[in-house]
Amino acid sequence: MSKIKLNKVEVKVKKENQPTQLTFTTGVNIDKRKFNTGRPVNKKSNRQKRLAKQAFYSDVNKKFNNGNKFYVGIHEYRYTKGVNGLGSIFNVSVGSVYVADVSYIGRTKVKAHTLVLGKRVNVELNLKTLEFVS
Repeated sequence: MSKIKLNKVEVKVKKENQPTQLTFTTGVNIDKRKFNTGRPVNKKSNRQKRLAKQAFYSDVNKKFNNGNKFYVGIHEYRYTKGVNGLGSIFNVSVGSVYVADVSYIGRTKVKAHTLVLGKRVNVELNLKTLEFVS
């Protein structure tokens, strides 16, 4: 028979300090349920990984929609909202120069277009790979 090695996950449970005074001496009823830290969370589980990924996607999308600056290559850009909901991307490193009109904002992708010599050029940004300035 071969031996099977199991991967064990160490979970640390930290209990908060409970009050030392008793209920009958203080006259205040203390609900000790608030001192229970609850069920420990396995950070290595697939569910926790998925939730962390979703939180990252929503954070990056929120940063883009709020107009935080981001880098593509060596240039710094910023998104500004327009009147109809979709806006434009401006190059901030050159001095707020128009770059492209945004036509779609998804969870992890942004599609934009610009006109170069009378022809439409489509641009697609992946929000996961953009480097945002805090």
